[in-house]
Amino acid sequence: MGLEERGLGYVVAVKADTSVYPGDVELVTAAYSGRGPRPKPSYPIPPMSLRELALAAGRDTFSQVCWRQGTRKTAGNPAADMASKFALVQVRPANRNNTRAEDGSLRLKLALVEWPDNTDEPTDYWLTNLPTDTPIEHIVDLAKIRWRIEHDYRELKTGLGLDHFEGRTWTGWNRHVTLAALAQAFVTMLRLDPKAPAPA
Repeated sequence: MGLEERGLGYVVAVKADTSVYPGDVELVTAAYSGRGPRPKPSYPIPPMSLRELALAAGRDTFSQVCWRQGTRKTAGNPAADMASKFALVQVRPANRNNTRAEDGSLRLKLALVEWPDNTDEPTDYWLTNLPTDTPIEHIVDLAKIRWRIEHDYRELKTGLGLDHFEGRTWTGWNRHVTLAALAQAFVTMLRLDPKAPAPA
């Protein structure tokens, strides 16, 4: 991925059928028969889906994580915690376009899997290249921040006119989007700036 080449960390949602190898699987090179090209190192087992890997790990490997306080308090949830059960699993993504290490092995990633109490199987999956010692709470926070992105996009469209462009040129559209993004950055800076104390 281009993000890794730039040294950037990511947490990205993936589908349940994403092919992976378990993180502890090592490359094996078959013995050379003496004829033809030398065998290349390969993994001794076929890849599996993230869903299969999570089900094999079992529900008891998942732990409760709260990522933020909500607004809907109930008798069963008086603090309005937004929480679910999560597990981190080391995997080696097995899709074709993955960059490999110098020894030919697929690079290790962490898979974050969500398995709520009221479901029979996991519901959401993410891959991340963050260090393995990153606390699960931090990875869950990053995975669940989608609401913030959707909020910012809605603000760009409704309050700052992102969807009001009526021109016909690429250059005009590019300028419009740039100005809308700058306006949002300005509004965000105002929102985050602490208020100066009013004179007495």
